[in-house]
Amino acid sequence: MKRFRRCSARRFILSLLAVCVVIPIFVLSQRLINLTSEASRSSIEDLSTIKFRNDILNLKSTDQGNDIDVNEPPSLVYKDENVSASSSDKEVKSEEVKSEERRYSGGIVTLSEKIGTMYEAEENSQQDKTKSSFSSPEEKKVPNPRGDMFQQIRELRTPSGRVPVDRKVKEIKDQVIRAKAYLNFAPPNSNSHLVKELKMRIKELEHAISDSTRDSNLSKRTLQRSSLMEVTLSKANRVYPDCNAMVKKLRAMTYNAEELVRARKKETTFLVQLAGRTTPKGLHCLSMRLTAEYFALQPEKRKLPRQNDLHDANSFHFALFSDNVLACSAVVQSTIATAREPERIIFHIVTDSLNLPAISMWFLLYDPGKATIEIQSIDQFKWLSNNIDITKQKEDSPDMRYTSALNHLRFYLPDMFPKLDKILLLDHDVIVQRDLTELWNIEMMGKTNGAVQTCQVEEPSFRSMDMFINFSDPLLASKFDVEACTWAFGMNIFDLQEWRRRKLTRNYEEYLLLGKKRPLWKAGSLPLGWITFYNNTVPLDSKWHVLGLGYQSGVKQPDIDQAAVIHYDGMMKPWLDVGFEKYKPYWKRHINYSRPFLQQCNIQ
Repeated sequence: MKRFRRCSARRFILSLLAVCVVIPIFVLSQRLINLTSEASRSSIEDLSTIKFRNDILNLKSTDQGNDIDVNEPPSLVYKDENVSASSSDKEVKSEEVKSEERRYSGGIVTLSEKIGTMYEAEENSQQDKTKSSFSSPEEKKVPNPRGDMFQQIRELRTPSGRVPVDRKVKEIKDQVIRAKAYLNFAPPNSNSHLVKELKMRIKELEHAISDSTRDSNLSKRTLQRSSLMEVTLSKANRVYPDCNAMVKKLRAMTYNAEELVRARKKETTFLVQLAGRTTPKGLHCLSMRLTAEYFALQPEKRKLPRQNDLHDANSFHFALFSDNVLACSAVVQSTIATAREPERIIFHIVTDSLNLPAISMWFLLYDPGKATIEIQSIDQFKWLSNNIDITKQKEDSPDMRYTSALNHLRFYLPDMFPKLDKILLLDHDVIVQRDLTELWNIEMMGKTNGAVQTCQVEEPSFRSMDMFINFSDPLLASKFDVEACTWAFGMNIFDLQEWRRRKLTRNYEEYLLLGKKRPLWKAGSLPLGWITFYNNTVPLDSKWHVLGLGYQSGVKQPDIDQAAVIHYDGMMKPWLDVGFEKYKPYWKRHINYSRPFLQQCNIQ
């Protein structure tokens, strides 16, 4: 009896255990399996809904994931026939592979031209037309239309030969672009699992490579995130297998990026031009302080020294037209520092009435030494008023370099200095590195102007006549040769006697009035100089005058070192923040920044 009761108790305990433990576990596992299958099915349906919904919705191209609509480029912009592989490619594809690529890739080759060949473009900048090539025979694969479409692009974009040291960084950036392209297929405010995952992967990779430019800068965590991104992209590729839609989307993104670059370039150009036309705060402060100091002096103390014989025939006369105090100082100091006989140098500085006190005070405080300085206002030449008014009416330009009367004073040198036979004209944005008095010994051969030519095509300073002169006008076409060699202003030796004999100033005024009636040239005095001194210019050795330091960052160092005069022509002057830093030391060495007025105006 006892034995029976024990067996019954055991059975009861086992059955109770089965009811309380085993059965709930079994039921729970079955429910979990059902939930997982339902969630997976709902996720697929959700993503499929997104995919088929995009066939109905208009394809909205955005700036790589931003909510800014852009215009889609014309379908003729990227033609497949223009991007076929070149016949000179070292790797020759089999006919079977070519036919399969034409069958499946569609616009993929075109896509690789725009975004996939960035390695080739950076490794070989001389290629004007991108070429799709395979790096090795092992990489020749037939594209799979249902597989990862970007695998084709990765194969096509890999350059044959050298492997770039920043290849992984570029691949990660490419992953981000692809992820944003997939993200654009989702409807606005979508919260599907794939959309959330793409956004998270994009954010992680952008943060990881924000400061990385080479593969050596990448951490292991970044490489792991790149692998996770590849998995996410594979999921997205299965949801969006339509290659043509993806190509269309990436073309729109590329077009938008190109338009953005063009807009940024225009904005940059405008801002640089604005900076070049604006007087820096420090220079304005300096001019105001010097003007106040000048008028605080007694009238008898405002006279510069050595003003007795300003037209000595045995002296070397330099002309300088400027409204910039520091620029005038740099030109004068550099000229005197390199001169063999500074006591024979006479500078004739002409400025406007507004800056006359400031420039005069500067040279009263800081005497250049043995050289003589004459400072005049343009208002002192009464006979110039009518001519300057005509010039301002003709030069319809917002740039003060063209509308300023000082820019056209150079055409009146014989009238401004009637007692001189020769004079050297310097622009205020030059620095002298060698004695210039040797120019007075150059044989002018009956010509009026001595200048360095700018007609060498391979030189950065190259200029041609038709760049600035309208040769479609019959008058100009009949009188001037479009192939004539051009020359530069900035450092010019003028024979004033020959100038007066040929009456070139009158020629200048005639062309100036003619240009007022119809457009004959671009704004500025350079094209007028080419016309006025046509067939009246003696070419100087190029070592006398090197141009381009105000707009060209690639001026050769040997040319700068050997030049007698270096010219900061262009918008990027050495006294501006936008100037090239590597060229500024040549100018700054002639400015003493420890002087009180410069310190007070924070000019450094």
